[in-house]
Amino acid sequence: MVGSPSAAVLRRPLTITPASVIVVCVAALVSLGLVVLFSASSPIKGGPYAYLYKQFIFLALAIGAGWLVAIADLEHLRRFAWVVAAVSLVSLVLVLFTHPVNGSHRWLGIGGLGLQMTEFAKFALIFSLAHYLAVNQSRLHDFWRGFVLPLAWIGVFALLAIVEPDFGAAMLLGAIGVILLYLAGARLKFLLPCIGTALLGFIVLVANNPVRLQRVLSFLDPEANRQGTGYQPWQALLAFAAGGVDGVGLGNGRQQNAFLPEAHTDYIFAIMGEEMGLIFTLLTVALFVTIFVAGLMHVRRAPNLFQFLLVTGCVLLITLQAIINLGVVTSLLPSKGMSLPFISAGGSNLLLMGLLVGVIINSQRTWERPKPLVRKRSLTEVIA
Repeated sequence: MVGSPSAAVLRRPLTITPASVIVVCVAALVSLGLVVLFSASSPIKGGPYAYLYKQFIFLALAIGAGWLVAIADLEHLRRFAWVVAAVSLVSLVLVLFTHPVNGSHRWLGIGGLGLQMTEFAKFALIFSLAHYLAVNQSRLHDFWRGFVLPLAWIGVFALLAIVEPDFGAAMLLGAIGVILLYLAGARLKFLLPCIGTALLGFIVLVANNPVRLQRVLSFLDPEANRQGTGYQPWQALLAFAAGGVDGVGLGNGRQQNAFLPEAHTDYIFAIMGEEMGLIFTLLTVALFVTIFVAGLMHVRRAPNLFQFLLVTGCVLLITLQAIINLGVVTSLLPSKGMSLPFISAGGSNLLLMGLLVGVIINSQRTWERPKPLVRKRSLTEVIA
């Protein structure tokens, strides 16, 4: 019937929201990543199907984790923010006693799966920091409560990442933490000297670490170091040069054939450039830019400071990690192992991204929910 409720629903126009745009962009990136991963992992032991099968398993787990977060009551879960943070910090300590992989203590075996604990520490920091800053909203201009304590909390996470060592994760944790602190209302006169001191300390750490210092020097002149520490960035540049505008075609690339290390993980964007060309690489960049812009539009409607900081942190984590990866692969930044969100092979980062997207979907669902109408009672009803 024309006048029925179902007919009214069918006539309702489709509403496009910033959060729905983010979800569509994420779906496009995941689909693109599966296609490129199949090609990039073809020469690796086990073949492309083994890596694709593993990626599908983690993708299913990520979707499940994201769905649980999307339907949860985040305001209710806030009371467990410190529990989540404590578990994350304990896991960061535990990995220091595990067997090192490539010189770093980053992975912890849980249920037969090797998970990178710094990935989940990123979410734990955002969740707990957003809760703390919202609770202390009226005290953020205070030096101790609004600056020293939250900064020390950020420093604990960053320090444990440095000890692993994972300088990239430490830098990302510190950057997102400071941005959230600033957005919450912390004073710049406190933040600016702290940022300068942190950068100076980071430079000192890199200068006293021969491996990372050599990476920086190779970044300044990759061609001169193409047979040494600059080998990987140089091979990535060759991949982009070979791909040109149209690419050489899926499966026709040569860089993954033992030329470019970590072709299926950190440097998968170079494989995309070689096989799919400039068009698809620009499309990938455009998708991440769209996520960032849509995220900025979305958080303007946040109902409170906690929701605003939590969703902003999720959007920043996705986009900043993408910027770092894209900058490294294109030699705009010094070499640093960091996954490209939704595209690189790797279960830990994919699970993290599922949690972040789940928070964004949750905000779309709850922020759009209409408030229940409360009928005012008459005086006689109150007396009765």
